[in-house]
Amino acid sequence: MFDARLRPLIDPPLNAIGRALASRGVTPDAVTMAGLAFGLLAAVSVALGAPGWALVPLLLSRLMDGLDGAVARATRPSDFGGYLDLVSDFAFYGAVPLGFAILDPEANAVAAAFLIWTFYINGASFLGFAAQAAKRGMETAAQGKKSLYYSAGLLEGTETIVFFVLLCLLPGWFATLAWGFGVLCLFTAVARVLNARELFR
Repeated sequence: MFDARLRPLIDPPLNAIGRALASRGVTPDAVTMAGLAFGLLAAVSVALGAPGWALVPLLLSRLMDGLDGAVARATRPSDFGGYLDLVSDFAFYGAVPLGFAILDPEANAVAAAFLIWTFYINGASFLGFAAQAAKRGMETAAQGKKSLYYSAGLLEGTETIVFFVLLCLLPGWFATLAWGFGVLCLFTAVARVLNARELFR
């Protein structure tokens, strides 16, 4: 919901850093993999009982997620790079709830399973929309220049980052937050499906 509004603020500094990294030979794929490594480290930190410490690698992971595109724009964007970025994002999104389930299975496992299920549905609605949009030659730059069509929704990258930060700061509230965010994920998916019904008939 807030991604498009934040783009004019975050893109200029990200692009500047991206150009600097590209000039030193850093590749977009390397930045993507660094972001995934930080994200998985955050999930492991949660699972090992240190959700507060997980904030550092979690935020570094999301910084890398923004920088890989900036490095790509400074060099040569590739379809594989966009694909790798998307796979890495979904791996990260699933790993954090899994970490909380491992941390306290009795309190968190069901809520984590529900949250991952809603991520799965929301992801399917997003990817299916992108596939159909590509067939029709549709393009958008509302969330920045991307390798595939990014359909807007109630929950986007900004909201998900804020949610994960809250989970790390308030681990005892994981189940409540997960149920609430999961419901919003379902709402986002349903809204996207209804939008697709109007556009793709």
